Amino acid sequence: MMENRIKYRHLQCFLEVTRQGSVVRAADALALTQPAVSKKLKELEDILGVRLLERSKKGVELTPFGDVFLEHASTSVAALREGTEHIAQVQKKCINHISIGVLPTVATSVLPESVKRFRADNIEAHLHLISGPNSSLMAQLRVGELDLVVGRLAVPEAMSGLSFQHLYSEQVTFAVRPEHPLLSKDDFHISDIANYTILYPPKGSITGPYVDRFLLSQGVGALNDRIDTVSDSFGKEFIRNNDAIWIISRGVVAREIADGALSELPIDTKETLGAVGLTTRSDSTPSMALKLFMKAIRDTAKNLDNYYNPTEHQPKSNTTVIENDS
Repeated sequence: MMENRIKYRHLQCFLEVTRQGSVVRAADALALTQPAVSKKLKELEDILGVRLLERSKKGVELTPFGDVFLEHASTSVAALREGTEHIAQVQKKCINHISIGVLPTVATSVLPESVKRFRADNIEAHLHLISGPNSSLMAQLRVGELDLVVGRLAVPEAMSGLSFQHLYSEQVTFAVRPEHPLLSKDDFHISDIANYTILYPPKGSITGPYVDRFLLSQGVGALNDRIDTVSDSFGKEFIRNNDAIWIISRGVVAREIADGALSELPIDTKETLGAVGLTTRSDSTPSMALKLFMKAIRDTAKNLDNYYNPTEHQPKSNTTVIENDS
């Protein structure tokens, strides 16, 4: 039977090439030579009798057969990884290791208090928190490198084989420093933002499509002076010292707004409301430690809807790309 001929290394090479979009980068990530990775891919395709990958100018792309095989390969590797981790936990006297992917919207708000609640119960567990773009975290979750991702609900096509638990809803905000000129402008209109530097969600970010649609609905055209970034540390520092406007998930800056360090432009952004929650693999059963950690997050998030989405805004009182630095 063909499944008996498929080895772990075949699946590992296939998944890494799919994730990296390049045989060369996959070889580097796996500490193998490029010919070795290519050989494993060829062997896998020969076993299955179909082409899984095609090379193009953009890199390596999945064929329709490859797209079908990807979900099952991901599930198999994730299950194997989960099994070996459970054995390791038993050998280490049940000390649990939990890897959590964290999007910026919850990294400075929900997670610190959640970790505090979790550790207060003296649970034997090592926590590994990883921040990054949504697409990268979901890919790591799918192959078992992460146990949980906390953040906005991904687009439907990225949720195959994954399960989402809603915590609260969150909208974007237009954050500025408290002395920003637009806060005291009597006839302020959203189109006025075009006169200032805009920090904008980059292409591929989870909030990017929400913001794109919102600005189009408001009749706001191209923003010429725009910096594309998902770096919360850069954004907070930059707008403190400039009359720039940061379009960002409110959770990222909620604490600074509450403390008066930052302000919000009086713009109704309810159209950008999106679900924030817990994403796990639907084919795996969470360990007891992970269940307790998820409960700590849910307990922390109970009162966040009003905090991050106030019913009323505060009263008026050349493109660069910056990668995530967290």
